[in-house]
Amino acid sequence: MEDIRVIIADDNEDMRRIERKMISRVEGFNLVGEAKDGLELLEMVEHLHPQVVFLDVEMPGKTGVEAARVIQDMNPGIIMIFATAHDQYMGDAFEVYAFDYLIKPFKVDRVIRTLERARDRLNPDKDEAPLPVPAAAPKISTGRLMLHHRDGVSFVNTRDIVLVQREDRSTVIYTSTGDRYVTSDSLSETEARLDPSIFFRCHKSYIINLNFISNITPYGRWTYVVRLKGITQDALITHEKYEELEQLFS
Repeated sequence: MEDIRVIIADDNEDMRRIERKMISRVEGFNLVGEAKDGLELLEMVEHLHPQVVFLDVEMPGKTGVEAARVIQDMNPGIIMIFATAHDQYMGDAFEVYAFDYLIKPFKVDRVIRTLERARDRLNPDKDEAPLPVPAAAPKISTGRLMLHHRDGVSFVNTRDIVLVQREDRSTVIYTSTGDRYVTSDSLSETEARLDPSIFFRCHKSYIINLNFISNITPYGRWTYVVRLKGITQDALITHEKYEELEQLFS
């Protein structure tokens, strides 16, 4: 398995050096870039395609939270670990589904545990104890969805749609037949045309087909991973949405 690609973003050079040393102590990680501000971070994310980002909250150009919102629209699967001296931003960080929130000065063991959890999250062979998933699912509806894109339109059977997500600032649909459709429609526009008894907005960046849920496992604080049948892509679900999902089947 290839090493996990990591980017560090902090305007403090000494702090970047400390984080660099900590990352080097954990097997399986490759530091591919260091950014001095939020704008430089976004450029690196777009070109280096990291799987994990360490980012400070207070940075010039764009704050860590502002940058995280953009990153989430580029690739919501990127693990974002906030590292800051200020705990008052914790709520803002977890609003963008941070994997963890580390307070400076760091304890080495704490950072290593966070990296190991991130590695486990990105390791598809890692067995995790799943959360309860509703056993019964409603019958799927029939119909077709017309998708707008720069080359025209495509049509997809809604019964085949497994996942709809934001990806590279576009809306992408994955199907059980192995197809991938990129549309210029927003996630909300797509959601409005899907059957709400079948499709569930589990996260600001994901819509899932309830019939294709395989299991749900912990991700970070107040967030979980939804694994889906028939595709390799995962989705995220917030704690509030997980409770809503339970209510749907109660």
